Amino acid sequence: MNYVIIAVISYLFGSIPTAYLLIKHKYGKDIREEGSGNVGTLNSFEVSKSKLVGITTLIVDLLKGMLPVLIAKGIDGGNFTLAITALIFAVAGHCFNPWLKFKGGRGLATAAGGAIVFSPAILIIWLLLWIIAYLFKKNVHFANISAIVLSLALALDSAEFFNRFTFPQASELWKFQTGVSILFVILLIKHWGPLKTMFVNLNKEKIRNKNAKL
Repeated sequence: MNYVIIAVISYLFGSIPTAYLLIKHKYGKDIREEGSGNVGTLNSFEVSKSKLVGITTLIVDLLKGMLPVLIAKGIDGGNFTLAITALIFAVAGHCFNPWLKFKGGRGLATAAGGAIVFSPAILIIWLLLWIIAYLFKKNVHFANISAIVLSLALALDSAEFFNRFTFPQASELWKFQTGVSILFVILLIKHWGPLKTMFVNLNKEKIRNKNAKL
């Protein structure tokens, strides 16, 4: 029963449409129709041109992941499955928002908020990989996707290490690997659009380079 309760609570927390509400209230705009159409921190900043709006969105979205995990840990502090359920459903609520026709953000801030109190080692690795990827390509989406894929690969390959720095720890490594995989797959699904755009742009660049040599 605890799993159902925490799943519902977490999904509702995650579904608070922070960016949508702020942009609608302050500017009378529907963020889904502006910029990238993403209901998240980066697009809220790009649409509003306001650091305050961007930072406020980021903080609230972090809390949307953090609070459900803390609630789960309060219910049963030693139950890994309950905690990862809270984080997965919080991220799902943010990414597939029922109040916005299941359109939402890409889930990174919400996932990061939960990871702060749940699995800080994975968050640190993700941030380091993101910085390296961003410095290499100077593209936010490339950095996001690269960090997600590489972090997932490392978490699966070095599950014992990362589980050691997860609170609470999974009693069996397959539980850790399954939970982390589900979480990262949701994040990847929400980055499918930028990934397709990257491939299209890459193909265009190859064609331009090929034509330039002719």
